Amino acid sequence: MGLYVVTGSASGIGDAVAKQIRAEGHQVIGVDIRDADIVADLSDEANCESVITRIRELATDGIDGLIPCAGVGPECPRPALIPLVNFFAVVALVNGLLPLLERKRGAIVLISSNSSRMLEYDEDYMQALLTEDREKALRLVETVDGQGAYGGSKQALTRWMRKTNAAVAGCGVRMNAIAPGYTETGMTASGKSDPRFREALKQFVDSIPIGRPGMPADQADAVLFLLGGKAGFISGSVLFVDGGHDAVFRPDSY
Repeated sequence: MGLYVVTGSASGIGDAVAKQIRAEGHQVIGVDIRDADIVADLSDEANCESVITRIRELATDGIDGLIPCAGVGPECPRPALIPLVNFFAVVALVNGLLPLLERKRGAIVLISSNSSRMLEYDEDYMQALLTEDREKALRLVETVDGQGAYGGSKQALTRWMRKTNAAVAGCGVRMNAIAPGYTETGMTASGKSDPRFREALKQFVDSIPIGRPGMPADQADAVLFLLGGKAGFISGSVLFVDGGHDAVFRPDSY
């Protein structure tokens, strides 16, 4: 029986991932702002460090997997939360928990987004993230729109994953990412109710090649695959789980 850490475990993709892991007979340490084993706001740097300390106390023998699903979308009324949760908290968790993953030769699955490659995002903002310049990133996020803040944070996270993957793999830990397309979660429900995003989201869903929106279980299936032994030679990769959208948007890129 394995032990896994899932952030954002109370809803959406994180909830679906945690349920599937438990259904396979494993234990999950869930982290969220409510209804979790560890209740914490990961946008706060001190809270994030406290979460890492608590996980170390609960998992002295190591952990088999880390799936940081907690995230906020482009409709977030506080732009600063987007880089804080989507990038900085994830990087802190990976770095802080890597020794526990190394003990069990575990796996990490990050949550990127097919939005990460849809547009040209502000490179200064993404470089501030990649160099972990928190002050600069929080200043620059106020100068971009919601989609730029969100998509840029996910692209920066994916680039960070690929840049650091060799070092992580050297510790015996595989790190990959999924890139979900539109998925029916509380986050997307919030976007659909926002007049700034409602029409664009409707058009986006209508254009999904496979003919339906994604569900949290679709994303969880991909996460469980990347965590498992059948993905044992996959490292540093991004799996698009988006109903075929990325192939439509970038047919000549792979």
